[in-house]
Amino acid sequence: MPAADGRSRWRPLPTAAAALAVIGASLAFDQGPIGIVVVLFILVVPFEKLFPRHRQRVRRPHLGTDVGYALASPLLSGLGLAAAVVVGVASLAWLPGLLARPLVAMIPAPILPLVGIALFDFAIYWTHRWYHEVPFLWRFHAIHHSTEHLDWVSGFRNHPLDGTLIAPAFVFLVVAGFSPEFTGVLAAVQIITGIFLHANVRWRLRWLHRLIITPEFHHWHHANEPGAINSNYSVFLPTWDLLFGTYFMPSNRRPTRYGVSEHIPDGMLPQLWHPLRGMGNPFRVVVHPARSLRGLVRFLRVLVRDLYRSATRPRSQLPTA
Repeated sequence: MPAADGRSRWRPLPTAAAALAVIGASLAFDQGPIGIVVVLFILVVPFEKLFPRHRQRVRRPHLGTDVGYALASPLLSGLGLAAAVVVGVASLAWLPGLLARPLVAMIPAPILPLVGIALFDFAIYWTHRWYHEVPFLWRFHAIHHSTEHLDWVSGFRNHPLDGTLIAPAFVFLVVAGFSPEFTGVLAAVQIITGIFLHANVRWRLRWLHRLIITPEFHHWHHANEPGAINSNYSVFLPTWDLLFGTYFMPSNRRPTRYGVSEHIPDGMLPQLWHPLRGMGNPFRVVVHPARSLRGLVRFLRVLVRDLYRSATRPRSQLPTA
């Protein structure tokens, strides 16, 4: 229900009941998330208690919201997959894939996987960067960043349409000549390692900072602190952040505050609805096709402008470890 200040008011009991219904429907389809949550709790929480980055209770604020996302992941992932197919095609990532295909065919088989990892990470870097720096895309990705407590389960907080972040990279690699199985493994590894990178552990692993992504790297990516915002976009290799001026790893301090400065409502269902506010009825194209087409052209013009501004902004002068 929209409020006078532009925020949404959700009645607690009906909202909680609806969220439980969504989780129940998801688990009726696939009960795997229950085992995943239990296994993650057993594997990760002991390390968080033995080597905590921040002293916080296991039952910290909004834990239920993130566990809800985890349990509802089959349903949310299904919605995200459908959206990812559309975005993957609409992103035109298959065009550079076609151009790269003859070059990929010339790469010797032993080093082909290494090239694939580098290209996948390069594509994800730019998609991830645009999801932060392009306002329309950020409205979905902000849900993931709204958590103020990074730990074993916080990585599950994602809007289904935010899952489209990985779609252009997947399409690019497959069209370029890499097998869907190889590309799918990269996508799965990215998702799994992403969950562990959120863990509340104090391991700094300074000697790995410029080689591979570490929890320290990703915690700075989530930090809501001056200088850290819009940094550390890579998911495997920090090479791209170093190259494009978005690498942020101060040697004299560590992140202490997470989340976003804008208002994001509490609870899974309010958060799923939040990015969709003001987008209008998608079926209006049937009643007003000409008006909808003009609106689409205006939207695409703004989107391309914002993508260009992000890609051409000056390199950041960020501190490095």
